[in-house]
Amino acid sequence: MNATVKKIDACKREMVISIPKEVVQSKFDEVYKLIQKKAQIKGFRVGTAPMHLVQSEHSQLAREEVLKDLIPNSYKEALEKENLLPVDLPEVTDVSFKDGGLTFKASFEVVPEVKIKKYKGLEVKRKKTAVTDEDIKKSFEFLRKSQGLDDKTQIDDTFAKGLGYPNLKELEDTIKKQMEFSKQQEARNDIENQIAEQLLKNSELDIPQSSLTKQLEYLLEDTKQRMAHQGVKKEEIDSKEQTIKEKLKPLAENDVKLYFILDKIAELENIKVDKPEHKTAKVMEFLLKEAKWSNEDTT
Repeated sequence: MNATVKKIDACKREMVISIPKEVVQSKFDEVYKLIQKKAQIKGFRVGTAPMHLVQSEHSQLAREEVLKDLIPNSYKEALEKENLLPVDLPEVTDVSFKDGGLTFKASFEVVPEVKIKKYKGLEVKRKKTAVTDEDIKKSFEFLRKSQGLDDKTQIDDTFAKGLGYPNLKELEDTIKKQMEFSKQQEARNDIENQIAEQLLKNSELDIPQSSLTKQLEYLLEDTKQRMAHQGVKKEEIDSKEQTIKEKLKPLAENDVKLYFILDKIAELENIKVDKPEHKTAKVMEFLLKEAKWSNEDTT
């Protein structure tokens, strides 16, 4: 097998792969033998038809099976030989049997080169998560209004029982726990966003268009589903699709950039995971351990 690689842009590659006729012929022989065992040809029992008849009647099937085997296997071998890491499946074109051999072109995008100026010691400011008496008071006011009650209604045990709680203390404790959990989640999200913003600022990379297209489609579908759940009519959603897509594009670009940045950090720090989907979380944990922390009220 021989492969020549052409660099189209920062991420896109075109690879022409040639497979010698000896390999192709050997694969055809192997495929025809398998077909012969199952071929139903008039005048012969299954598996007994002579090879020349099998080849005559099943040449198209044999060709398809040979291509189905040789193209992905030789493509994989060429990637390993050229040390290329694709981000998506290739577009295969120009498939040709010539002089007994096989050639084809594979177009694909590779994992981009990522340059990171700094990822250790990033500055992170921790938000306050304590629930104040004022927070509790605002929650009670919200509950009162949501129940359609006026301001004269007392916030007492009777009010709590109306909401299914034995007394006011139980209601207050429940609200406090829920608010603490919510604030902790918000603080965690804020911290990760701070890390992400600094990584994006400190890094340089080109985005593979196939990766961007996938992420943009994912964000678009998610937005459309949320709009539908909110009662927006399908016709209105469809009419706004292009506008929504344009607004989501910067977010999709940052998502894709951040994915490859975190992947590069995992490589640099030799961070291993059992499942690929766990990599982002594990790298983020590493970055948080390496970060410089301060509290929100620190000046």
